[in-house]
Amino acid sequence: MAAIPALPLAAEQLIPQRPPMLLIQRLLEHGDGWGLAEGCLPKESPFADEGGVLHPMVLVELMAQGYAAVQGYEDLLLGNPVKLGFLVGLRGVAFPGRAFSGERLLVRVRRIGALEGFILAEAAVLRGQDVVSSGVLKLWVSERGPAAEEA
Repeated sequence: MAAIPALPLAAEQLIPQRPPMLLIQRLLEHGDGWGLAEGCLPKESPFADEGGVLHPMVLVELMAQGYAAVQGYEDLLLGNPVKLGFLVGLRGVAFPGRAFSGERLLVRVRRIGALEGFILAEAAVLRGQDVVSSGVLKLWVSERGPAAEEA
């Protein structure tokens, strides 16, 4: 059996996104259904306005990728291939702050429910100690790995 990589772990090993859509860089911490990821978009990011402010939907994508990294790490722990997942809904999303390109952002996620491939996860993007976005994500996670072919 292969050794499980220690944290922090590069996001490329845990989620299917690649630049420029890869917004998180590393999974820093992991527990049962929760994790902490790190992201930093380049200063010249196409996802920021002229002042460097990140668009709110980028913050939602950061939260989704944060959960994907947690799920990917759990797949590795179980010896399974990393699964594909899709953001299918949002609830109670708020944007109480702003985030800027070039800043280190932390993404905190915690699974709060699961049923037949659907996951509910609380998530927040933090800029230092300040919450810049938060909400509940509804995700669908395939039972098949990303390399699986349709029959």
